[in-house]
Amino acid sequence: DRGYVLQSGEIVLSGSGKDLLANESVRKAYLGED
Repeated sequence: DRGYVLQSGEIVLSGSGKDLLANESVRKAYLGED
């Protein structure tokens, strides 16, 4: 399975869920900060 991160309708990042969760920018933007 793959996930995609969109910004203004454009795919800016794609990868497995594990890869996306490992990306600090994705975590901050979509999951908030710890």
